[in-house]
Amino acid sequence: MTLSIIIPVYNEKKTILELLHRVVRVDFPYSYEIIIIDDGSNDGSQNILRNLSATDFVSGQAPIKTFFLSQNQGKGSSLRYGFQKAQGEIIVVQDADLEYNPQDILKLVQPILDGKSNIVYGSRVLADTCRPSHYLFYFGFSTEPK
Repeated sequence: MTLSIIIPVYNEKKTILELLHRVVRVDFPYSYEIIIIDDGSNDGSQNILRNLSATDFVSGQAPIKTFFLSQNQGKGSSLRYGFQKAQGEIIVVQDADLEYNPQDILKLVQPILDGKSNIVYGSRVLADTCRPSHYLFYFGFSTEPK
């Protein structure tokens, strides 16, 4: 099983490297790929992303694929582009602004792995999965039919 982590980026030069470090520190028990789509950033994010090396983060464990849209088209456009490039059986979205903890991806995909669901939405307010000051806003889905 391979997980595709789609990261849409627009003007996130202050957070993108830290976010990538947090993602690769997650001990995923399956293979994964990171797909970054820069949506026409103009704050220097593109320069940071163009100089990325996968080995800066994980000695070749997870491919980091970076794509650049020529102009800002909005988050939805970036996500659709990322979905087209994804090769994993399960796809999740991770925002680049550090608001959401990549560790939560493990909990998010578990119902899919257990065969209980084809799609999972995270919630900003579910008390049993979140601390009061911690919010989830992920979603994941399987590309394999059940």
